[in-house]
Amino acid sequence: MADRAELLEAALDSLPEGIAVVGPGGDVAFWNGAAEAITGCPALELVGRPVSDWLDALLASGAPSDGQPEPGRRNLVHIRHRLGHDVPVIVRTLPLRDGLGESIGAAAVFHPAETLDALPHGRGGPAEASQEQLEERLQMEFDDFTRGGPAIGLLWIGVDQAPCLRKTHGAVACEAMLQKVQQALRQGLRPTDEIARWGEEEFLVLCHERTAPMLSAHARNLAGQARTADFRWWGDRVSITISIGAAQAQPGSDESLAQLLDSARRAMAASSSAGGNRVTPDPEAAPCLPS
Repeated sequence: MADRAELLEAALDSLPEGIAVVGPGGDVAFWNGAAEAITGCPALELVGRPVSDWLDALLASGAPSDGQPEPGRRNLVHIRHRLGHDVPVIVRTLPLRDGLGESIGAAAVFHPAETLDALPHGRGGPAEASQEQLEERLQMEFDDFTRGGPAIGLLWIGVDQAPCLRKTHGAVACEAMLQKVQQALRQGLRPTDEIARWGEEEFLVLCHERTAPMLSAHARNLAGQARTADFRWWGDRVSITISIGAAQAQPGSDESLAQLLDSARRAMAASSSAGGNRVTPDPEAAPCLPS
């Protein structure tokens, strides 16, 4: 059985944001998969070695005048990708302390700055809207996209166990499960995402991923988040999986918002028909299991 350190490392490695941890001696102690993807630098080349200049700038970006990182502060930092090009990232720095309050290192949490933070968002993370509110936001965002605004994508999400649970245990049990699923999904949403119940047993997420592959990757992360939902009914734990249909608005296309929604709905239906626990980017594509 995996020990607590292994479980923690696995959890951090599954996050969509880059995570860098530096120990008290100044060596890199942890570097997750998202950090590798953003910078092009594999963990094998960094972990156990002294912090490089650009990583030092990343960690120091939130430090005030006393040199100590300010928890939660977000800053724009430009780092150098391994291939040589510039990568602007939004970074939050966190001081790490032991039980006595002594400094034992620092951590940086970062993600690409472009597009993800192009839209304003309030405090408290991703927005949770009613269906009517999301419908209004969808139309506004779609109109903005057609005028050259930020990319948008839709994730239509069905909970695979919902129909059976509603039939066997009733509407109250099904509603309790859907609330648990929504809580789990929110943990994986971007700051600019919006989620709402869509119909009786489904959800819709408005995203701003730049490309269809990025949208599908985001969907697979949400599928993994849904599986973490701990739902129990009368003492029995119900394992939860979801079926996701992803649809990306294409620049220059004459596709309407209604057609985009229908593409996402049909893709979700394709995931469900293939057995659930899948992400389908469009009805014509083969459904794929989430990573």
